[in-house]
Amino acid sequence: QVQLVESGGGLVQAGDSLRLSCAASGRFASGLAMGWFRQAPGKEREFVAAVSGSGDNTKYADSVKGRFAISRDNAKNTVYLQMNGLKPEDTAVYYCAADLVLRMIFSQQQPDYWGQGTQVTVSS
Repeated sequence: QVQLVESGGGLVQAGDSLRLSCAASGRFASGLAMGWFRQAPGKEREFVAAVSGSGDNTKYADSVKGRFAISRDNAKNTVYLQMNGLKPEDTAVYYCAADLVLRMIFSQQQPDYWGQGTQVTVSS
């Protein structure tokens, strides 16, 4: 089993930056592909970014390319989402996700493991 715990959400102003973290723990936590989804009020959950277990392959939604960067520290089983140039439309609950296979996150959008979510609010 794998547990994912997010941190780093908060209230910021448009144009600010924020970094989310997600720590994975559990028997099978090491080396999983990991990623981020978000869900805004009244909208469906959408893919944001993902990174392979080795860290050498990353995927991004078009809406965040050039503004967000995903990275990972395998020694800590932790993935990060650096969010720059935040916009009010980035306001959402951000969920960490993990799966053995990267495409299950960015393509199939059906990862095996989910975190509880962390709120990000961007004021205009």
